[in-house]
This record gives sequence, structure tokens and C-alpha cells, in this order.
Amino acid sequence: MFDYPQLDPVALSLGPLKVHWYGLMYLLGFFGIWVLGRYRASDPGSGWDARMVDDVVFYGILGTILGGRLGYMFFYGLDQLIANPLNLFKVWEGGMSFHGGLIGVFITLWLFSRRRGIGFWQVTDFVAPLVPPALFTGRIGNFINGELWGHPTDAPWGMRVPCERFGEYCGGLPPGTTWSPPLHASQLYEATLEGLALFLILWIFSARPRPTMAVSGMFLLGYGVFRLLVEFVRQPDAHIGYLAFDWLTMGQVLTLPMVLLGVLLLILAYRSIRPSKAVKRP
Repeated sequence: MFDYPQLDPVALSLGPLKVHWYGLMYLLGFFGIWVLGRYRASDPGSGWDARMVDDVVFYGILGTILGGRLGYMFFYGLDQLIANPLNLFKVWEGGMSFHGGLIGVFITLWLFSRRRGIGFWQVTDFVAPLVPPALFTGRIGNFINGELWGHPTDAPWGMRVPCERFGEYCGGLPPGTTWSPPLHASQLYEATLEGLALFLILWIFSARPRPTMAVSGMFLLGYGVFRLLVEFVRQPDAHIGYLAFDWLTMGQVLTLPMVLLGVLLLILAYRSIRPSKAVKRP
């Protein structure tokens, strides 16, 4: 088993100003999207240029931050929002919903496609392979924050957390116990699957011209399957718990439509067989 390292969520303190690792991980993720987007746009046959990449990243950042935070507060923290509406702005404490961010990004990418006169699915096909590295850095941010732990496990890769910081995982243990029972590090599972594995799948899949909507469909399907799997070992939010059957979580309820939409897009894409230049990369 492993012991959780003593990671301080605050990367830098300058008087009252605190820079959190969680926010830095988001910045790193956006930077990665921009770099990969510029690389793909460098192919003359991509149909994209550097200015378009700059614009779509800006739109994507707005959609991610606004949609992610609003989605979290409505899906997982509505009681906190009602108790204190200012909780909406406490992003440094964590609390970003991928599903809310996805909705926000879809909206902003639709606005981008309208402004540029590009098909919406052509835009999402270009953007989809760029996203997994940002999911990776986001999950590393969750790990540093010490959130989204999984269930206790006997697996040799289980991770103990210090009771002094994570007392909620040490309930029922003798007073003075230093470490919790080993837990699934579900944040690292998601970083590996949604970040690294999904990136490889999409980058290889989009290496050849694909029908419009195919890359977008593969992203939704791949993310959805990986997220559903991890949800079985990830503990639900304490204030929500299981929705039914002692295993159904809010994350699964929100993710299942992604899987179905991904399958539908792939079916429609390969029925139409209309190659999209926007998904080609060198």
C-alpha cells in the first residue's frame, strides 16, 4: 500500500493572496490544449490556423469555468448555494463538475462555430483530442486537494490518508490512529483513464480523416465508459450519497447520457460517411 504524501493545496502564499495547486492545474491544462491545438493547426490540410485555435481555446476556457462551477453547484452543491450564494465563487476550494463544464463548452463552441461559420461538429471533432490532457491535470489537482477518494480496498495499490487531515475516513478507529485504512485513489484512476488512455485513443483515432461527428462521439463514449467504471470504486459525495441500489451515484446518472450520445454520434457519422478535414492531423 501507499501513504498519501503531505501535499499542501496552496502552492504559493503572498500575504493574504494564496495560489492553489488546483487552479494551477487548470491553467496547465488550458495551456496544453492551446499547444496541441497549435500543433494540429500547423497542418495545412487541417482547415484551422493559429488565430482560430487562440479563439476556440478562449471560448473553451469560459465554458469550462462557468459551466463547471455552475454545474457542480447545481448537481452536487445546491444546498450550499442556497445557504450562501457566494459559495459559487469559491473555486479554490475545489468543486468543478465535468458534466457542467461539458455543457458550458458545448454552448461556447456553438457560439464560436456560429461566429466563424464552421459546422459545430467540425469544431468539436477538432477540439475533442485536445481535452484529455487537461482532464489529467484536473484530476491531479483533485489529488493534491485530497478530494474524490474511493472506497476502502485490500488492493496492494491502495493509499492510506492521514487521519489528522482526513478524519472522515478514520471513523470507528481507535483514538490517536495516524492513518486511515487503504483507499482507492480514484482521482489517479481517472487521471490515467480519462487523461492518458483517452488521449491516446483519440489521438490515434483522429490521425486519419474520420466522418464528421465520429471523433466527438468517440470522446463522449470513451470518457463515459471510463467514468462509469471508476464510479463503482469512488465514494459518492457525502451530502448526496447513493441515489439507489447502494451503488448508483450522481456521476453515473450524469455520465450515462454521454455514453448513449457518443454511440448515437458514431452511428450517425458512419452512416453519413462525410470525411471532415477538421479532424485530420499530421
